[in-house]
Amino acid sequence: MSVDVTNETQWTIDPKVFSDLGVWVMDQMRVSTQSDLTVMFVDPEPIAELHERWMNLEGPTDVMSFPMDELRPGDGKTVMEGVLGDIVICPWVAAQQAAAAGHSTLEEMLLLTIHGILHLLGYDHVGPEQERQMFGLQRQLLLTFIAVRHTIGAPVTLPSGTPDVLAEYDRVHGANRQLGH
Repeated sequence: MSVDVTNETQWTIDPKVFSDLGVWVMDQMRVSTQSDLTVMFVDPEPIAELHERWMNLEGPTDVMSFPMDELRPGDGKTVMEGVLGDIVICPWVAAQQAAAAGHSTLEEMLLLTIHGILHLLGYDHVGPEQERQMFGLQRQLLLTFIAVRHTIGAPVTLPSGTPDVLAEYDRVHGANRQLGH
């Protein structure tokens, strides 16, 4: 099982935590160890471009998922195999959401990674029942992952003096975005 983690931001992010999480969630969801997943961390501008291109929505969002082989969770007898897809996360938006929710940016980014993987596996939250199921599962997966590891890893941080590119994006483009996706 391959989880490729790429950080295209100035945030200090431990890729191993996200690689471990991806492998663990795919295992929990009975996705083959031969499957591949990519997790990318990007600044507001690139995710805003993806958000507009693929969702026709303005501004940066927290996470986007791009499925490849349309894998679904295994059923206990069959293990799904292939390229799961790509997840793109914006740490800047995640940090705002974490502050609003009262937890760490790392916890928010772990939750967004799980959320993205579940989208890649066909879960959605368009209706109340789907939302209840998906959000309950992602919370259970996150809490279990943290309990199994006994720690969540090094904090996600920004180097001192790093300009706030999300605030700059909002200043240049106007604050036409909502938290969440």
